[in-house]
Amino acid sequence: MDLRIFTEPQQGADYDTLLAVAKATEDLGFDAFFRSDHYLHMGGDGLPGPTDAWITLAGLARETRRIRLGTLMTAATFRLPGVLAIQVAQVDAMSGGRVELGLGAGWYEAEHTAYGIPFPEEKFPRLEEQLEIITGLWGTAPGERFSYDGTYYELADSPALPKPAQSRVPLLLGGLGPRRTPRLAARFADEFNIPFASVEDSARQFDRVREAAREQGRDPGELTYSNALVACVGKDDAEVARRAAAIGRDVDELKRNGLAGSPEEVVDKIGRYAQTGSSRIYLQILDLHDLDHLELISSRVQDRL
Repeated sequence: MDLRIFTEPQQGADYDTLLAVAKATEDLGFDAFFRSDHYLHMGGDGLPGPTDAWITLAGLARETRRIRLGTLMTAATFRLPGVLAIQVAQVDAMSGGRVELGLGAGWYEAEHTAYGIPFPEEKFPRLEEQLEIITGLWGTAPGERFSYDGTYYELADSPALPKPAQSRVPLLLGGLGPRRTPRLAARFADEFNIPFASVEDSARQFDRVREAAREQGRDPGELTYSNALVACVGKDDAEVARRAAAIGRDVDELKRNGLAGSPEEVVDKIGRYAQTGSSRIYLQILDLHDLDHLELISSRVQDRL
C-alpha cells in the first residue's frame, strides 16, 4: 500500500508552507506529494490566497529529488488542453520524470465566477476531448504533426512539443459517476481514484471500472485503484481530538468518513480499503503546519503496511 500526501492549499497556504510539507513528505519516506487545483477557499478566509497548482509543482520539481508530484484533480475548465500538455510536459522534464496528471471536469462554479473563468454546462464532453488531445499530443512521434477537429477544440498541424521526460505521464481519473466516469477511466486512465468514499462505495465503483475495462478489451489489472481520505491520527485520544479541532471536524465523523484515530485503528481501516483492490491512499492533510502529524503517520502507520 502506497501512502501519498494530499494537500488543499486553497484553504490557506503559501509556497513556502507547501515546500515544507513536500520536503517532509520526501524525508519521511512517503511516495508522493499531491495538491488540489482550486482558486477559491471552501470555508475559512483562505489567506494568504490561492496558489496555482502547476506553478507550485514546477517549483517543487526543482526542490525535491524522489517523490512523485501531481494533482487531484486539475480542472479541465481552467486550461486549454494544448497549454496544459505543454505545462505538464515541462514540469515533468523539470522533475526528471516524476509528474502525474490528475484531470477532472471541474465542478466548483464559485471559483470560476470569482476569477472570470468560463464555467460551461457541457463539462464532461469537454473533459473527454481534453484527454484525447493531451494523449494525442504526447503520443505524436517527434517530427510528426498532430491535428484535432472536435466539438469544443480544434488543433491544426501542431508540432506536438515538448515531450514529457517519461514515456507516458500517468493519468489519474476519478469520481463516483456510475457510467461515464468508469468508461472514460477504462479508456484513458492509468489510475482510478475515489475521493472521500466508504469501503462499500469504493468496492462498487472499482467493480464498475473493472467491468468497463473488460468491455473495452482492457485488462482491469492494468489500472491502479486508489482512495483519497482525510487523515487525523494521534498517539492517544487527546491528540486525535486536538488535531480534529484544529481542522474544525468532529472525531466521530472523521472516524466514519476518513482515516482517524490511533495508528492501530488507521492501519486496520486501510486494510479494509486494501480488500477492495485499493493499493494507494492519498492522505488529505488539512493542517499543513503540523509536520509532527506526518512524522507519526510515517513511523506508526506507514511502517506497518
